Amino acid sequence: MNFKDNIHNSINLFRQNKILAFLTMLGIIIGIAGVIVIISAGNGAQSLITNQIKSQGSNLVAIFPGNGEDEGPPVSVMGIVITTLKYDDMKALKDPLRAPDVLDYTGYVRGSANASWQGNKADTSYVGVSASLPFIEDTAVQAGSFFTAEDENGLQKVAVLGSDVKKDLFNDRDPINELVKIGKHSFRVIGVMRERGTAGFTNQDNQIYVPITTAQKLLSGINYVNFARVKISDETRIDAAMDDIKEILRERHSIDIGAPIDFDVRSQRDALNALFKVTSAVKFFLVAVAAVALLVGGIGIMNIMLASVQERVREIGLRKAVGAQSRQILSQFLVETVVITSLAGIVGIFLGIFVSYLLSLIVQSFGYDWTFSISVFSVLLSVIVSSLIGFIFGLVPARRASRLDPIEALRYE
Repeated sequence: MNFKDNIHNSINLFRQNKILAFLTMLGIIIGIAGVIVIISAGNGAQSLITNQIKSQGSNLVAIFPGNGEDEGPPVSVMGIVITTLKYDDMKALKDPLRAPDVLDYTGYVRGSANASWQGNKADTSYVGVSASLPFIEDTAVQAGSFFTAEDENGLQKVAVLGSDVKKDLFNDRDPINELVKIGKHSFRVIGVMRERGTAGFTNQDNQIYVPITTAQKLLSGINYVNFARVKISDETRIDAAMDDIKEILRERHSIDIGAPIDFDVRSQRDALNALFKVTSAVKFFLVAVAAVALLVGGIGIMNIMLASVQERVREIGLRKAVGAQSRQILSQFLVETVVITSLAGIVGIFLGIFVSYLLSLIVQSFGYDWTFSISVFSVLLSVIVSSLIGFIFGLVPARRASRLDPIEALRYE
């Protein structure tokens, strides 16, 4: 019996017992689909991060409080409150003599609040920022105007609404010059931001922007900033600008050269690298979890094939009695197992692609810039792994079948 006949007989056996064949393949199908979905989701998450960071501009430098590791995320984003970064530190950076590549800056103070207007309420968050925010983040207001440096210096209670907040509170009415209550304080609405979508897993349209000094004094009661962004004149000057920023902050914080610093200066490139390492680590950890399903599926296939050998002892004895060699019996059962796992792998690939596509549609429906991606690597990996599992876990039952004594097999009841 040649290789082609073995494949043909294997398919006929599956047709005769479809339920058993499906249950045998199920573990492999789930494992392969899991690998495809996880790698696709990891690629989609990385594309989401890349698109969001690039949308803010490649010539930005972020400053975080606390001394973070170069290859890890900033300490402050881990939920640790650090108060070392002040707004005056940002102002000192706009020195054309000491930091000639710095165009402008904005600090950020974030907090949650309930906003209300004439009985309408919105569960939102406020963001205290500098008047230069539209320039820093390449955005603009859709109606009205953004607040000015004078508003910022005068602790004015003025607000610019995100587009979602405007809809929740005012629907189709014009909100300009209306008074919106944020927490215990009333703010005069002077503008509405254009729709911005989601960035950094934050809905930018569900935010209220207020002067950073007003947010510090009235809403948060703090004297520090959560983080800051600095716009550099040219992308090629980012490294030089970062050196200037570090030198100024060292001097302001009285930190000697070589001593540990209490701030973290990062470019967009650094942010991408750190986030890519985190998402890659999570992705490969989840792939390892999916591999457990493949292992369980392989063990299940081995058990089914061992049972199949036991059920077909007389058939094996008859084949050997009419001249079949042990290597032909070995080949027959190996082919059967590899065919099972290969078919399961193909089904798993198509299932994984389908689930990955559905996942991308769901994520995109929430406004995230998520790219549907199926890598050739994940497909090839799935094909190779499923075939290897069939060969490895089929070897034991195939060897057992090939070593059966034909006389004893014919006597088997």
